[in-house]
Amino acid sequence: MPSMTSIAEGLPFPLGASWDGAGVNFALFSANATKVELCLFDEAGHRELERIELPEYTNEVWHIYVPGLAPGAVYGYRVHGPYEPEAGHRFNPNKLLLDPYAKAHVGALKWDHAVFGYTIGADGDDLTFDERDSAPFVPKCVVVDQTFSWTHPTRVRVPWDRTIIYELHVRGYTKRHPGIAKRLRGTFEGLAQKEVVDYIKRLGVTAVELMPIHSFVNDSYLLDKGLTNYWGYNTIGFFAADPRFFARGADAIRELKGMIDRYHDAGLEVILDVVYNHTAEGNERGPTLSFRGIDNASYYRLLPDRQRYYINDTGTGNTLNLSHPRVLQMVTDSLRYWVGEMNVDGFRFDLATILAREPYGFDEAGSFLHSCRQDPVLSSVKLVAEPWDCGPGGYQVGGFPPGWAEWNDRFRDTVRAFWKGDEGVAAELASRITGSGDKFNRRGRRPWASVNFVAAHDGFTLNDLVSYNEKHNEANGEDNNDGHTDNKSWNCGAEGPTDDAQIRALRERQKRNLLATLLFAQGTPMIVAGDEFGRTQGGNNNAYCQDNEISWVDWEGTDDDGRALTDFVVKLTTLRHTLPVLRRNRFLTGQFDERQQLSEVRWLSPAGADLTEDQWNDPSMRCFGVLLDGRAQTSGIRRPASDATLLIVMNAHHDIVEFKLPDIAGSDQWSCLIDTNVPVRDELPDFESGDVYQVTGRSLLLFALHAKGQTQRIFASLGKKLTEDADTK
Repeated sequence: MPSMTSIAEGLPFPLGASWDGAGVNFALFSANATKVELCLFDEAGHRELERIELPEYTNEVWHIYVPGLAPGAVYGYRVHGPYEPEAGHRFNPNKLLLDPYAKAHVGALKWDHAVFGYTIGADGDDLTFDERDSAPFVPKCVVVDQTFSWTHPTRVRVPWDRTIIYELHVRGYTKRHPGIAKRLRGTFEGLAQKEVVDYIKRLGVTAVELMPIHSFVNDSYLLDKGLTNYWGYNTIGFFAADPRFFARGADAIRELKGMIDRYHDAGLEVILDVVYNHTAEGNERGPTLSFRGIDNASYYRLLPDRQRYYINDTGTGNTLNLSHPRVLQMVTDSLRYWVGEMNVDGFRFDLATILAREPYGFDEAGSFLHSCRQDPVLSSVKLVAEPWDCGPGGYQVGGFPPGWAEWNDRFRDTVRAFWKGDEGVAAELASRITGSGDKFNRRGRRPWASVNFVAAHDGFTLNDLVSYNEKHNEANGEDNNDGHTDNKSWNCGAEGPTDDAQIRALRERQKRNLLATLLFAQGTPMIVAGDEFGRTQGGNNNAYCQDNEISWVDWEGTDDDGRALTDFVVKLTTLRHTLPVLRRNRFLTGQFDERQQLSEVRWLSPAGADLTEDQWNDPSMRCFGVLLDGRAQTSGIRRPASDATLLIVMNAHHDIVEFKLPDIAGSDQWSCLIDTNVPVRDELPDFESGDVYQVTGRSLLLFALHAKGQTQRIFASLGKKLTEDADTK
């Protein structure tokens, strides 16, 4: 242990615990504390060895330098100050607190009455003061050594228009993987295994989006029911990865860095799903684990006239106060740490509307969004918003500023409704598959700003979307009352698994329809892990608490249909990467270009003619074609493009529709690249303009116009690639 005579004042920056090779500098922000104590523990975090009062207080930062401490040192804080909940202060030095800037945690929260700042009991409420020591029951912080030898020290930087996102859960993705050693399953090291990386690379996706990996807490009410917080949207440390995701305790950060390095080596980006809108401390009745005990009035949004209570725009009990400069600094410091030190390529922000909400409401020029935009590090990575929350003005799809992409639930709902067979959906579908320009075409934003998806971690899987009319969340212990009820799903004739061959065939075709619509639409597609082979959750559309076979990806349970669907997804991603017209960097408006004498997009009726206004307004219209003209210019430079010209035909009718292939100047022959009714073909069939194609009920087709030169060579190589993929297992 350090000698008191050797301890120095240290510096108020950087915040957190910083090892310099000779000792550790500790710096902790608290505007309202009266004293801060550093508590040092044994390696396991079980026994408190020493308490040292931080001697200096500079610019609202308490700091100290402790020589002789090294990486692996375990610590926490006790913070003194007023316990006045009605004034917003909840200091209690009996509670050991996590450093908000800690880079690693050890141990897990044990739900004991001692972790609460007030006295739990029949007569107690949050105005009481609890004197029990929480140290035996809470996780601790660990000083880390950040040194690492990167194979790929720079990020991958896949252009937005070429990006395909693959959302997965670190634990669930490999927990049942037969090719991964049991000790590595469910960990970062398991995710970094060659077999896993090669599989993801083969799919044709370009980025893995990891569901929350920040250190999080299991809710007590879930543990009481024998469940757990599987998804992890309950963060308690914004700089530390959760210990549950590591295969070994020692050198844990190197394990995570090694995984990221492996994905970069494969040309894949790593995006983190992050939760900066709230913490795991809950409302006034929640535990005191970190922020609440360090400076409750600074870290959280409190009701202005009743500061005992928290503003709850998240539905989880509290809301982080990003209007406070030090809280905003913590969040942006965290983001810069994950980019600069951990080499991640971007972030998906949970309930991002909250991050842009000032006391007066949502502001696209608010402090957080403005900070990201002007920051040279953060403005260079991918930033994706979940643009809604449960607070006032919480739905903001299309409302974020330039530089941001956004989850587009309008795409999800419209595509689902169309293939389900709902009436009056076609006109909106036209907007959704052309990049949702009605939402995003402003201030120079691009089609990639719309992150399109038909399924995500929250809701039905793709398989369950076509297999269940109703949610089946009985395992969650809430009498099936949790989860969304309006899923726009259709079971195709039977609820759940069935042996009916016709229903099974229809379901497989519907999966192909939904995936093809997603990957052929303008914007940024996102696929959920396992949807490429039909993963099921048994109809559970809210599996946040199911850390078991309900949520884990079942690799061995994949049948022939699943393997065929995976091959089909590879075809779709190959087409998207090969054909730039499917990922244009300009919004398709349909305006006629007098100079080029063409429109970049046309909407065709089954007769092969342009759709009329009456046809658009016909609620029963369920079949139309989208003609994407590859000659249309793709940038502001006024020159024609030489991309392929494609025709997408979408038929949500239950029966065959005869579709006449249109005449296009310069060519009279079409190749059928995709027919979701015939997913595997020995060769790509050709058709003449004017031919009538029998479009199977509930199916999607992709035709390519034959042309001279480069386009013809592309199709020749593409046809060979598709045939090879169909023959390869």
